[in-house]
Formats: sequence, C-alpha cells, structure tokens
Amino acid sequence: MNGRPRTLVFDLDGTLIHSAPDLAAALNLVLEEAGRARVTLHQVTQMIGDGVAVLVERGFTATGGSADDPEARLDRFHHHYNKATADLTELYPGVMETLEALANDGHRMALCTNKPAVATASVLKAFGLAGFFEAVAGGDTFSVRKPSPGHLLGTLQMMDADPEHAVMIGDSPNDIQVALNAAIPAIAVSYGYRRVPAAEMGADILIDHFTEVPDALRKLGLAPA
Repeated sequence: MNGRPRTLVFDLDGTLIHSAPDLAAALNLVLEEAGRARVTLHQVTQMIGDGVAVLVERGFTATGGSADDPEARLDRFHHHYNKATADLTELYPGVMETLEALANDGHRMALCTNKPAVATASVLKAFGLAGFFEAVAGGDTFSVRKPSPGHLLGTLQMMDADPEHAVMIGDSPNDIQVALNAAIPAIAVSYGYRRVPAAEMGADILIDHFTEVPDALRKLGLAPA
C-alpha cells in the first residue's frame, strides 16, 4: 500500500558513515605486523562490503598473497579496529537531520550491515545513532549475511515488521541484491563503496545525497501522503 510510513532498513558503511579511514588504519596495522606493505585508502574502499574476513583477505591478496594464518590475522584486525571504530570515521552529510526527519514522518527504521555486531554497536554509540533503530543486525547476527535475503528478512523479523512495507537503502551491490532477493524496494546512494557503477546495481531509484531519501520515497510512492 502506498502513502503510509514504511520500515526503512539501512546499510551502515558507505551509506550512513564514511568508515574507510578507520578500516584502512586497522588493516594496515595487521599488514605491517605480517611484514606486508600498506594499502591505500582508495584500495580499501574497493575491499569493503563483504564483511571484515573478506576485507582482511583482500588486503593480504593485494600485498603478496594469502595470509599465513587467516584466523589469527582476522583476530588482530578485530583487536585493532574495535579500539578505534570512530577515530577517523565521519557521518555523511545530512545523515542525522535526515534520520530525524524520517522518524518524524512516522517511519520505523532498522540497520542491516555486514559489519560485525560489536563494532556496529560501538559506531552507533559514538555518533548517537542507536536510538533511531528498532533493530540492528550485524554480519554475525545470523548464520547468513547480505546478499542472502535471510539477513534482511531476519532484521525485519527482529522488529516484527512486514516485509511488504519495507525499503532497503544502501550503497553496494550486496545492499541492492539483498533487497531484490527479498522482493523489497531498494534505494541506492551513488557515493560509498563499490566495485561496480552505482547505476548498474538494479536499485529502484538512485540518489546522490542522503538528504534525498525522503524525496526518493515520495517518488516511489512509499512515503506518507
């Protein structure tokens, strides 16, 4: 049904926050410990989106090949990153004001991210975002993660929300694909982290700034009249 408040499910990294600098800092500490070269911030932006295990794996692949002990290197990444999840991270422009406006419009909101739950909670606390979300599902909350539909549908189930009245908002192919897999409309932001052009991801609508989310909902007929 159009013209009623929706349940809005957001991605985190690359959608609400520019977290690549802190992720890069932690990854480079792990690489240095292993005697590897550092990676650039641009390289890291191309590695984000599939969870931290894949991020660390890609970091090692880019600097000479697989890690000698992947689990140990991943543990070291968690060690470094969990101590500095928000030192260099920033909210994207307009995020706080837009979330406030969406809440005032009656929308329920949730977070569905491939970021580990502990780090996610730390970031939300640091930026004062936790109160906006009725449900928060990290990449390790369920046995599956984006783009598996179970991650998105499980997030909605956490808040007893109807998938027929949900919308997914994100920056990466995983965000749009999880929406497609769950038969839920998707809004893509053109900024963020991805390895393919934003226009090719298959979203229902593409926006350039987070502040455009309310207008995108109206254009799709998914906002209160």
